[in-house]
Amino acid sequence: MNPHEIKLKRTESVLKELVPEAIQTLNDSRVRMLDVIDVKCSKGKSDCKVYLDPHEYTQEEEEHFIRLISKARPIIEEYCMSEQGWYRSPTMTFIFDHQLEKSKKIEELFKQISKEK
Repeated sequence: MNPHEIKLKRTESVLKELVPEAIQTLNDSRVRMLDVIDVKCSKGKSDCKVYLDPHEYTQEEEEHFIRLISKARPIIEEYCMSEQGWYRSPTMTFIFDHQLEKSKKIEELFKQISKEK
């Protein structure tokens, strides 16, 4: 790993801790229910994607939560800047991560295949 990659990973790690803290400081209890799974920054650290746990939300509920948390994005970014003393924070994009569900389905398919053999 080169020094740039190390700094990028460090920033992602810090944001992974700070974003849930910032979400918990919000007044809206619906948004405070959201759990952060992962944070991935762009190479220049100007943008980052915050992956949220989808739980058992429907598509309409997910869209509603994305609208709510997108409105709170400036507050979350300000919290991260003030906690770390940064000059600026990455612009955050919130996404529900369905990878875990997909991997569970694949595992179930493999189990079914092994039972059939």
